[in-house]
Amino acid sequence: MAVADVPVDLDRDEAREAAARELSNPAYVSDDPNPIERVINWVLEKLGELLAGAGGMSGITAITIMVVVAVLIVIIVRLRIGRTARAARSRAGEVFDSELTAAEHRAAAERAAAAGDLAEAVRERFRAVVRELEQRGVLVPRAGRTVDEVAIEAGQALPVLADDLRGAAVQFDDVWYGGRTATEQGYRQLVSVDDRVRG
Repeated sequence: MAVADVPVDLDRDEAREAAARELSNPAYVSDDPNPIERVINWVLEKLGELLAGAGGMSGITAITIMVVVAVLIVIIVRLRIGRTARAARSRAGEVFDSELTAAEHRAAAERAAAAGDLAEAVRERFRAVVRELEQRGVLVPRAGRTVDEVAIEAGQALPVLADDLRGAAVQFDDVWYGGRTATEQGYRQLVSVDDRVRG
């Protein structure tokens, strides 16, 4: 059967609703307003205007336009997510390029925690863990090391701490690159990992 023979009977409102259903998929939007959601809303608005102004448009043409718009949105979202992930990976190397000792990072973490800046406390405490591992010879000091590399390399050298180190790395990523709010409990878990590394 040719594409033109497929029975399609969508009016403008049904086509707009179908596009809205597709584009409201959680893969495209989240609960929090963000630039991607604003773009999608703008596209839906323009699509609605296009369909409203094209009374003579056939069902196939309307569906084709919706599919093209949906594909474009998916491409934009994937490019945006990819760019964010690449930026996060490139920033991750900056975390450990400090000349401070483990004790100095630890003290900075405690000062940040006392001031209520838990995100900075998490970062400094993870830096303390990394520097401690380097000072003890578990890790070879290396600029540009990522949190994932820390967890993998140190976990291989200290299998008993592998899960703790992976959890610490995940927490660091979630807070610094995932936009999650740092918590007192999360910070205390990092302190515990640091204590175990020192022990």
